[in-house]
Amino acid sequence: MFTLIQLQSFVAVAEELHFGAAAERLNMTQPPLSRQIQILEREVGSQLFDRSSRRVELTAAGTVLLPSARQILDLAAKTELDVRRVANGSAGSVTISYTAIAGQTALPQLLRRTAEEQAGVSLVLRELVSTDQMDGLVNGSVDIGLLRPIVVRPGVLTRPIMQDRLVIATPADSDIAVDGDSLPLSALRDSPLMMYSTAEARYFHDLVLRLFSSADVHPRITQYASQVPALLAFVQAGLGVSLVPASARSFAPADVRFYEIEDSRTVRKLNRVELDVAWNENTSNPAVLKLLDLLP
Repeated sequence: MFTLIQLQSFVAVAEELHFGAAAERLNMTQPPLSRQIQILEREVGSQLFDRSSRRVELTAAGTVLLPSARQILDLAAKTELDVRRVANGSAGSVTISYTAIAGQTALPQLLRRTAEEQAGVSLVLRELVSTDQMDGLVNGSVDIGLLRPIVVRPGVLTRPIMQDRLVIATPADSDIAVDGDSLPLSALRDSPLMMYSTAEARYFHDLVLRLFSSADVHPRITQYASQVPALLAFVQAGLGVSLVPASARSFAPADVRFYEIEDSRTVRKLNRVELDVAWNENTSNPAVLKLLDLLP
């Protein structure tokens, strides 16, 4: 079987049609070059060049070999480059999972920076609730998660990348609507509350309950959902009110109205919504580590 150095030698001579010029191009002396051509000719069982004291010409066999030899060398060079790019994190594939809100806030920024600085990396995007993201990080089906702070699994690392706050979402024609831009939680005492699922949105569920408890209000929960868009759909339908991240305003229906939470210092101190980035500490994908550097 012929080698790449033999093909490189052959292509150089075929293009230069001069052994001395080909040897100089390959940064080698002429005798080793001639030996490589001779070995290649034995491997393919054909003479590749007609040689004379005046000229070097390709034989019919050499003419047939030349385009294939160029393709093989090009593929070898491309393969070497691809391997190096994957090894240094500038190429490859990364699966990113994200919550619905993260898909509207942190994710677009990450996609933009990836396109600018890691254009060779292919991204697979999956919208998942935080608990499902954590499962994916553990079993390897997810490389990077944009999720809410929850109980971290062994082997999964996290760090905060964004902070938000909850605001009150009401139907535009709600009886509790006021002209101002804020409402106390006590104003929601008698309104049906669209609440986060305990199983799939535990972070938000517990935060909302703590906020109402600190305001000494017992909410009247009537519906549950795992994602903010679903809660806003309930509100839009006039079924009640909800507490959602302030960043949800950017994609909320036009007939949903938002109010800042107007309450005590304790409520304001509790009203912090964090978004974490998470990844498996044992990841062997260089693109994952390089992509993590693009996040705050």
